[in-house]
Amino acid sequence: MSQSSDKVEKEVNASTANKLLVICVDRDNDIGEKAGITTPVIGRNACIDAAQRLALEDPEDADSNSMFAAIKTYEDLISKGYQVEVVIVAGIKKRGVQADEKILMEIKKISESFSANGAVIVSDGEDDESVIPVIQNVLPVISVQRVVMKVSRSVEYSYAVFGKYLKMLAYDSKYSKFFLGVPGILLLIGGIGTIFGYTAEIFAVLVSILGAAFLIRAFDVDRAWSNLTKPTPMGFIRIFTMVAGILIILSSIPAGINSIDQKLIEKDSELISIITDKIVIGQFVIGVLPTLWIGLGAIFAGVLLSNWIGGIPRQITDILRIIVLVALYPITSQFIIIMMSYDVGSITLVPPLLAGLAATLISATILFKKYRKHKRQEMISD
Repeated sequence: MSQSSDKVEKEVNASTANKLLVICVDRDNDIGEKAGITTPVIGRNACIDAAQRLALEDPEDADSNSMFAAIKTYEDLISKGYQVEVVIVAGIKKRGVQADEKILMEIKKISESFSANGAVIVSDGEDDESVIPVIQNVLPVISVQRVVMKVSRSVEYSYAVFGKYLKMLAYDSKYSKFFLGVPGILLLIGGIGTIFGYTAEIFAVLVSILGAAFLIRAFDVDRAWSNLTKPTPMGFIRIFTMVAGILIILSSIPAGINSIDQKLIEKDSELISIITDKIVIGQFVIGVLPTLWIGLGAIFAGVLLSNWIGGIPRQITDILRIIVLVALYPITSQFIIIMMSYDVGSITLVPPLLAGLAATLISATILFKKYRKHKRQEMISD
């Protein structure tokens, strides 16, 4: 730690700053999620208390070590005669832009009570350090100190870590469902199929199950479904609109079949010829399109309504999604007409395309202006 302190002191001496703010950054808000502490945390004693509470809640979390390192840096600079304050700031669990906005607001709030002219950033990795440009909007950053944990490299330690992860895979339901549950199902089905002599058929089933499991985990379908089915007003709204939207989308298929001219089907008895006939495809899509768009609109409207009731600031994206859906309808409809007829030229796609693009751009501009105005009012009120 002495080498780090010397490095910080040299960087401070090289700058013109004389009133310093030592900032410990916790971008994913472990201090709030695990220890229940509201940031910003200001002052040596408050930071020590916060670091101890986090260390007690999760002794393996590196953020608590970063907090102690920030306090040590603060004490070293105090002993050298600098005017210093130590603080802990945090973002949100999902990181991203909202986390950076929260950190920026907390730094501005701290600057109102302690007008520093230089900042020393203490973090445990690159993710926390990614907010440095955000902090530099308020204070010049004169030093960055990364805290690296010293760990044993012995064989015993490696075995202990390996054993810990094996135990996690076996007993933690969050991991065991995928790493043990899916292989277990595959082995069970494979064994039953081998006994009854359905090896080829069972192999196809196993591959399908494995592919479905990979897709579910890759696209977070399981988490999305768990969030969707939470027993909250927003969850019930999403379930209702999702089920209603899917049923409407499915009902578009018979509507599309009914819109096909039966004479075209009777004229050709071969299935391949029927499904490759562009007139048949066009009539089917024209029949499907209105009901399909209504179903998608119901799902998007449900997401918008649940986010609005829950106070989640994502209404701009949700509204734009519905506007784009509406704007795409005439373009898609015109494309199907062009595909079905030789008399209609491709140039007829241009008017609905320009109209849809204009509607989307105008809507996006208006919505983003309102969002920025709302954000400015929030920052002023804070």
